[in-house]
Amino acid sequence: MTTPRPETLAKLTPVLTKRWLSPDAWQIGTYEKLDGYAALRKALKAHPDDLIQLVKDSGLRGRGGAGFPTGLKWGFIPQGDGKPHYLVVNADEGEPGTCKDLPLMTHDPHSLVEGVIIASYAIRANRAYIYIRGEAVHAARRLRNAVEEAKAKGYLGKNILGSGFDLELVVHSGAGAYICGEETALLDSLEGFRGQPRLRPPFPATHGLYASPTVVNNVGTIASVPYIVLGGADWWKSMGTEKSAGPMIYSLSGRIANPGQYECGLGITLRELIELAGGMQPGHNLRFWTPGGSSTPLLTAEHLDVPLDFEGVAAAGSILGTTATQIFSDQDCPVYATYRWLEFYHHESCGKCTPCREGNYWMVRVYRRILAGQGTHDDLDTLLDTCDNILGRSFCGLGDGATSSVTSSLKYFKQDYLDYIEGRTAPKLSDKQLVGAH
Repeated sequence: MTTPRPETLAKLTPVLTKRWLSPDAWQIGTYEKLDGYAALRKALKAHPDDLIQLVKDSGLRGRGGAGFPTGLKWGFIPQGDGKPHYLVVNADEGEPGTCKDLPLMTHDPHSLVEGVIIASYAIRANRAYIYIRGEAVHAARRLRNAVEEAKAKGYLGKNILGSGFDLELVVHSGAGAYICGEETALLDSLEGFRGQPRLRPPFPATHGLYASPTVVNNVGTIASVPYIVLGGADWWKSMGTEKSAGPMIYSLSGRIANPGQYECGLGITLRELIELAGGMQPGHNLRFWTPGGSSTPLLTAEHLDVPLDFEGVAAAGSILGTTATQIFSDQDCPVYATYRWLEFYHHESCGKCTPCREGNYWMVRVYRRILAGQGTHDDLDTLLDTCDNILGRSFCGLGDGATSSVTSSLKYFKQDYLDYIEGRTAPKLSDKQLVGAH
């Protein structure tokens, strides 16, 4: 294990993670001692439109993967329309490799609750929901306790802190479907329907939850709001890059000495992140990695110095996504890794649209054939052709994300596929696992 250099350690910028190691950080007493709810008091004295402008000025972009400007999204909500407005927090976090929202909700739930209250005030919503993944029982318990604590202190409910603003906050546990991480499928699930994406337009900003104006934001996005209110837009922009402002929690997993969450300014490189994590595991050399989870195109050791911000990763041919940085070495097989991801997407496809439902089903079977040593050269053309018929033709991003590792692994590691097909690499799957692949 290597010790990070002082200049690399200086890249750590604990903002959203700063309370995580405090004793009883999830309790309101600890939270209030560490600036908790000070931002709310400040926000309630401001005009809602000024708060929206502050978030716009900060350059805060969505932390859920797409990176859409948060203030701009809030500004889309029509005012004076006579309809109820809703804030919905996407806490589903089902992307393989992603682990930044769960620890935040577990260790510092009040930061999310306070962010919800401020954001709801800004968009004039009197009801808000946190939609959390059903399996995240511990985090949901912490959140519900935080909501009750906030109510008891007058931060939620009627006439919050004497401001005249009312807000009810509901923590809703979903049924554990990856598709419900897509905002319109989440809204359908929240309404009690099967979680499936909606055709857009209309968009949630005008026809969201219960056909009313709705803002859907990620946990990290909303939890950032109190810090921006207290610190100001310029302070937030002092971290990160010009177009990708602020800090980001990078979830590092795989062949590194110390997997975990590392909060740094946007624009840090994988080389620096690996150094912060104590280096690669002994005997392992970096071969490929995901910058933002399994739905983002693979990058290789050649991309060690790519700035991990929205623009830098896009220029390298991938997507920053959820900053779920999965690190693989020369002892890992990109073909097998892609197969395992593809099995996940095949399983999690909601089945609403043909390209995703059928395409992923058949690609899994092609991979099984290749990994069992029974693949053909034509299989590689079939995979690319199938990806071409899924990409951009699915109802939502699940289909697009499923193709990412397939096309990128074929781009960088075609020889690995050929080694299975031509018999140089021993089969990884048995004939028994091959059943149904033909």
